[in-house]
Amino acid sequence: MTDHISTHQAEEDARNENILIWVDGRIVPKAQAVVSVYDSGFMLGDGVWEGIRLYNGRWAFLEDHLDRLFEAAKAIDLDLARTRDEIRQAIFDTQAANGMTTDAHARLMVTRGVKSRPFQHPSLSRQGPTMVIIMEHSRPKLPRPIRLATVPHLRGLPMTQDPKLNSHSKLNCILACIAAQKAGADEALMLDIHGFVNTTNACNFFIVRKGAVWTSTGDYCMNGITRQKVIDLCRANDIPVLEKNFSLVETYGADEAFLTGTFGAQTPVSEIDGRIIGTGQMGPMTARLRDLYKALVAA
Repeated sequence: MTDHISTHQAEEDARNENILIWVDGRIVPKAQAVVSVYDSGFMLGDGVWEGIRLYNGRWAFLEDHLDRLFEAAKAIDLDLARTRDEIRQAIFDTQAANGMTTDAHARLMVTRGVKSRPFQHPSLSRQGPTMVIIMEHSRPKLPRPIRLATVPHLRGLPMTQDPKLNSHSKLNCILACIAAQKAGADEALMLDIHGFVNTTNACNFFIVRKGAVWTSTGDYCMNGITRQKVIDLCRANDIPVLEKNFSLVETYGADEAFLTGTFGAQTPVSEIDGRIIGTGQMGPMTARLRDLYKALVAA
């Protein structure tokens, strides 16, 4: 099994060769969109980011994403040096420059900026933050449901590196993804410090058992915006939903499993550690939640 796919797999789009990228207030061609080798993000992974999707002229849940960006910046003591309105306008300006109307994905990244010397201390970042918006034409394209493998890499304790922080420092998740691919899967299923099922390396994780939707407590995972929308949709539509601790034993016996994220919305899971989940295809609850989510975005 070497035909690995990714939850961020998209259709090839030749237009992405000619996109314009927003870099610190300038909109420039892809080849000119560069940051310094002294940048805190390049040097240390010192920064935070958001991923946002464009559907039919609207950035889905944009205000939720801006809330999370400002909260994360405050958490790492990073002055964004721009107002919420200015950042929102930068997104709209980049969209207009690229002529995008739907099926686009923006990655908005902010680092602590260019350092005066190549060392860790944050006081060496004196020039203010670096902000970049990469916007691509992007329509998700998954040829089949995702296969997961459980890995030894954990989502850790809040006082080591809080998994709720959408930081540039992704090495833990990358190593988890590599381990899963070495095991013949597409993505990693990561446990929490107590051994309960938590999240994948890139997405939030849900199972369906006997008509109820389960996801982790949220204590050790990125509290994804799409994750919360799915929980809210379940509550609004009388679908039992539980944020709880559950084990691999309960996961292997699930009727369905799916992932949530800004890019793929709800992605079905066919197999975990070689065990077929349900029928191995998208289940009825996943399909229903997809429809409810599409309606929510359209609304």
